[in-house]
Amino acid sequence: MSTPATISRPLRAYAAVTAAYWAFMLSDGALRMLVLLHFNGLGFSALQLAWLFLLYEVAGIVTNLTAGWIAARFGLASTLYAGLGLQIAALVALTQLDPGWSVGASVVFVMAVQGASGVAKDLAKMSSKSAVKLLAPTGEGALFRWVAALTGSKNAVKGLGFFLGAALLALAGFAPSLWAMAAVLGAILIAVALFMPKGLPAGKKGVKLTSVWSHDPRINRLSLARMFLFGARDVWFVVGLPIYFEAVLSDGTDPGRRAAFFLVGGFMAVWIIAYGAVQGFAPRLLRASEQGRAAQAARLAAWLTPIPLALAGLALLAGGPQPWLTAALVAGLLLFGFVFALNSSVHSYLILAFSTAERVTMDVGFYYMANAAGRLLGTALSGLSYGLGGLWLCLATSGVMAGLSWLSVRRLRDLAGL
Repeated sequence: MSTPATISRPLRAYAAVTAAYWAFMLSDGALRMLVLLHFNGLGFSALQLAWLFLLYEVAGIVTNLTAGWIAARFGLASTLYAGLGLQIAALVALTQLDPGWSVGASVVFVMAVQGASGVAKDLAKMSSKSAVKLLAPTGEGALFRWVAALTGSKNAVKGLGFFLGAALLALAGFAPSLWAMAAVLGAILIAVALFMPKGLPAGKKGVKLTSVWSHDPRINRLSLARMFLFGARDVWFVVGLPIYFEAVLSDGTDPGRRAAFFLVGGFMAVWIIAYGAVQGFAPRLLRASEQGRAAQAARLAAWLTPIPLALAGLALLAGGPQPWLTAALVAGLLLFGFVFALNSSVHSYLILAFSTAERVTMDVGFYYMANAAGRLLGTALSGLSYGLGGLWLCLATSGVMAGLSWLSVRRLRDLAGL
């Protein structure tokens, strides 16, 4: 029979991992809004803004492929600490940006720093998600509940980070905000390293780098669906919607721009927080048996597809910013977020359900490599679509990518046995 000590040790490790992940995602959301709004205020175009985040996503692809192997070789705690430490270094480096630099030099510098931040994020994410598989208790629905709790709370915290970044930029300015975030994250890293209990694998010698590639058709299809799912979100979320909202809400004056920062950051924060809350409640909202989760993923992708297509039609009909269009976008994208959150939550459960304890870090790394590829694709298409056609084209592209996610996952039930 398990003793209280043996039961509490995994819970303490889970709590420490979750706390570290929360701290990281708060800084990640804040940094994204700081960079986006600061450089949009400097006059960067939609495509130039998208370029600022491209290396962040490219770094995520490479990192996720190798991070699973690094964790299997050196242990999950080491990759978690490395992610936090690298994020601190990226925040400090960004304070050195010189306003006198040319646009080209600024873009290259920020891309490089964002690339380091992308490496940091995926080290932290892979470590945290893999830890759930290893620490979660056995039992009907337990894994889904633990995954949903971590993922939902993480996204709620990241949403708070969006608002925090916009508020810091308006109240303190760019560089002071970065220094403050680096100091707080450094204190949290020290605290987590000091108090992290034992319970995470220490790593094993002899793990080959080539083993990161998955040969499981379930994981490959799920990863492809994940790529298109996150591309469908980021193609309007990263560049298109924030620029549209700032154009609608700002009157062009300095006080007006500051007010717009709060409103844009507030909406992005509400969207992410609501998305995280839905993920946290997904086990209660999705009452299918464990065997029905793969079919659920296909249904949710099918429900998601028409939402951005309908919004694209409205935006094209409006021909430009209109009060009724803005209201329709808010309502429609909140609905998109609800369905998207349920779909993402089922995906996060399935990757862990399909993985074995021996391969979990590598399978999770491969899956989040596809996630990063989707974000890269969505980020690039966000700037390109907005520059070519405006918000309606971003939303139309989102609908196409959601449809591709459904095509990728619709036969998963036959392969899954779940």
